[in-house]
Amino acid sequence: MNYLIAGLGNIGDEYANTRHNIGFKITEALADEAGASFVLERLAFHASYKWKGKNIHLIKPTTYMNESGKAIRYWMNEMKIPVERLIVVLDDLAIPFGQIRLRSKGSDGGHNGLTSIQQNLNTTIYPRLRFGIGNEFRKGSQVNYVLGEWNAEEKKNLAERIKESAEAIKSIISIGLERSMNIYNTQK
Repeated sequence: MNYLIAGLGNIGDEYANTRHNIGFKITEALADEAGASFVLERLAFHASYKWKGKNIHLIKPTTYMNESGKAIRYWMNEMKIPVERLIVVLDDLAIPFGQIRLRSKGSDGGHNGLTSIQQNLNTTIYPRLRFGIGNEFRKGSQVNYVLGEWNAEEKKNLAERIKESAEAIKSIISIGLERSMNIYNTQK
């Protein structure tokens, strides 16, 4: 059984440690834990490994955030992965820093990565992990905030929050989305 975990972010050193790249960081944590390495392939950096009898495919699209859906559609087709075994990992301004929300469906909420996925998959029904980045910015400076680096206080807790997010993804794969939502969506 194949799973595709798509971490959203932007390629390039200037984006590496920004809030918008948390999807990349969480997929990197999963790869590191499994001893898997990312290799540049078509439309994405790809890593794969076996876990609990399942084939786990991780991608970090090279299409930039606004075209993430192209890479996800390609890899779903390539690996013959149905939409219910896709897990999209992204940042969310509407959730306080470090909190996660697992969802089975939903709107794009103004997130360009989700807009692209919706356009490419023709559905809003697919599992996702939304990682809270908070919304501590002045009116008109949302782009600078999202593409900005974590502040000192956030950096202190980031590794622990990334680890919990990776655990939530493994939970989805092992016990299913509904049960995982009951565990992780109630934690603060």
